Amino acid sequence: MAEFLVRTLLSGLIVAAVALIARKNPAAGALIMSLPLLSILAMIWLWHDTGDRMRLADHAEATFFYVLPTLPMFLLLPWMLRHGLNVWVALLLGCALTFLLYLVTIAIAARFGIRL
Repeated sequence: MAEFLVRTLLSGLIVAAVALIARKNPAAGALIMSLPLLSILAMIWLWHDTGDRMRLADHAEATFFYVLPTLPMFLLLPWMLRHGLNVWVALLLGCALTFLLYLVTIAIAARFGIRL
């Protein structure tokens, strides 16, 4: 339980720090958040928990393919906000788009023999 709390606190601290930095400098916050800090932490914890190279390799590969369908949201969201859409509606639509693109990504990857 203590290990889970440490992991939770560390991950939360990273997100909170980025939010604070982004208040002063949105580009700096975005740059830091674009670093795969949480993914790296998750990989470290997965390795610590399992010691399984193949599981870690599969996780890293799947992460790559799941990052791709998230990218359009980061273009759609600012466009919607700049055109007056409510923040919560824009976030919801961005998440919906990402979910649909996840499904498309899974289907396309399967055609190439990649199981996500």
